[in-house]
Amino acid sequence: MSTPPSTSSQYELPELPYATDALQPVISSRIMELHHGTHHKAYVTAANELTAKLSALDPKDDPTALLRALSFNVSGHVLHSLFWKCMTPGGSGAPPAALADEITKSFGSVDTLKARMSATVAKLQGSGWAALVWEPVSQGLAVVQIHDHQHDQMAGATPILVIDAWEHAYYLQYEAAKAKWAEAFWDIVDWKSTDQRLTVVRQSSLAAAGKA
Repeated sequence: MSTPPSTSSQYELPELPYATDALQPVISSRIMELHHGTHHKAYVTAANELTAKLSALDPKDDPTALLRALSFNVSGHVLHSLFWKCMTPGGSGAPPAALADEITKSFGSVDTLKARMSATVAKLQGSGWAALVWEPVSQGLAVVQIHDHQHDQMAGATPILVIDAWEHAYYLQYEAAKAKWAEAFWDIVDWKSTDQRLTVVRQSSLAAAGKA
């Protein structure tokens, strides 16, 4: 008798690193409750359900629709898990020296990066994200506009800072003023955790290239 495929959960909803009201007035407690407890949770639930369906799928059956849905939901889970870490109550001040140096090399200044990411959010058509990524081939930083959760990402690049531009991230508070949400984000940005992620991905890419 064959053993049925495992349906145990692979993905779990992470706890927020702060209280739901800790990012006020930039993000209201109600938005945080819905964003984390409803939207992010839904991606996790769907990802686990789709993983189980793929495990049970006959190898000869077409997996395309399931794989497309899995990509959407897992990417949504990953980006939201990172998003919570990109913010901290009251913000973290100026970027640490190492991060500031990399930003200056790639964009000219921290203010230029902030303007680029804010514009990326404001000009996004539909739903998606603005992401600051480490691009391992050029060994530098870049800004990308991610549509939905998974389209138009730069292959091989690792996001280290993201801004959610889906309506559920801001509409209850900012309504149609998406640009105001993007500007307000910088009051709660966590540069310290971004710097830590940059250190990790930069070292990993150097090690993979045999330069570490």
